[in-house]
Amino acid sequence: MRAGPSQEEIRRQNLGALLRHVHVHGAMSRAELTSALGLNRSTIGALTADLANAGLVSEATPKQRGRAGRPSLVVRPESARVHAWAFSIEVDRLQAARVGLGGVVLDRRELSRPRGLVAAETAPLLAGALKEMQPAVPPGTICVGAGIAVCGMVRRDDGLVRLSPHTGWVNEPIGATLAAELDAETPVVVANVADVCAFAEHARGAAAGRDNVIYLYGDVGVGAGIIAGGRRLTGHGGYGGEVGHMVVNRNGSRCECGSRGCWETEIGEYALLHAAGRPAASGREAVLAVIDAADRGDARAQAAVRQVGDWLGFGVGNLVNIFNPEMVIFGGTMRDLYLAAAAQVRSRLNSVGLSACLEHVRLRTPQLGRDAALVGAAELAFERLLADPLEA
Repeated sequence: MRAGPSQEEIRRQNLGALLRHVHVHGAMSRAELTSALGLNRSTIGALTADLANAGLVSEATPKQRGRAGRPSLVVRPESARVHAWAFSIEVDRLQAARVGLGGVVLDRRELSRPRGLVAAETAPLLAGALKEMQPAVPPGTICVGAGIAVCGMVRRDDGLVRLSPHTGWVNEPIGATLAAELDAETPVVVANVADVCAFAEHARGAAAGRDNVIYLYGDVGVGAGIIAGGRRLTGHGGYGGEVGHMVVNRNGSRCECGSRGCWETEIGEYALLHAAGRPAASGREAVLAVIDAADRGDARAQAAVRQVGDWLGFGVGNLVNIFNPEMVIFGGTMRDLYLAAAAQVRSRLNSVGLSACLEHVRLRTPQLGRDAALVGAAELAFERLLADPLEA
């Protein structure tokens, strides 16, 4: 029978817990950390000293002293010194950022993405954006790795994009391809964009403190990041959350996945633009143009927004019945659609949702806005550091 954890293992676990706490919650005094982590003052002092020696946190006397006596030192994540590279691959654009410990976006680049680019063509563009940002990186910094958020089904074991219908990707090794473009010592982690957005909003956004959350992400397609019991729910291979391919209308349109009547054929970009009589248009700006036209009284645009909003509420009602979340967050173009059709969404949700499941659910938009994908991708890279700060 295996003995309990050694003193060294306990110490490393506590180092990870303390670093994770200041990474998520920001600067905190030693006294606050003592209370939050349930450790004694001397242990907190030793742990913060180890992390400070490793260059991961800094300690300083608080600027304002509210009471007499020796003040408790404030522990801050070294955001400027410790960073991850974060990338988001979307249907029409690419984003790259340097994100500091603590979730601070320090620098960023955005590029348009012609549809049809494969991984071998996309990776050099991402690497080029990183090289543009590299001169601004101070000497002596620590890079913990890189994270990629991508629209598509991502195999958890190796980051292979098994299927991304709207980018045209099938079995694309974007993680390995980008790693080959970067420093060989930079580990690269890949995950679905909705999953990383849920991760970010749960850690430091609208869903902070909520243990059961659904983050709906939409552009051309629709996916979901799911937090259940405080943990990411990604399925056996990492393919969980493909709610856009939940069949809701067996007599509906043919989907890019090959099925018919998938939810995304009723609420995705194409659905709204076709209903509004603009089938040749595409992209987020085209979606916003329809919503703007509806706001200005265009009858066809208004009917399109109501129709798609009704289907959005129908699908959300099914998800609420299945997962019983505390919160549903609408991200990507789903945010714009939800704000434009909130009445239809809530009306349909109330008509299909079970009353017990509806009692506590809240509908929200992302607190992190369009940074959610980048912050979430960076979180993927920070995980190894937070698990064992002195070994990463």
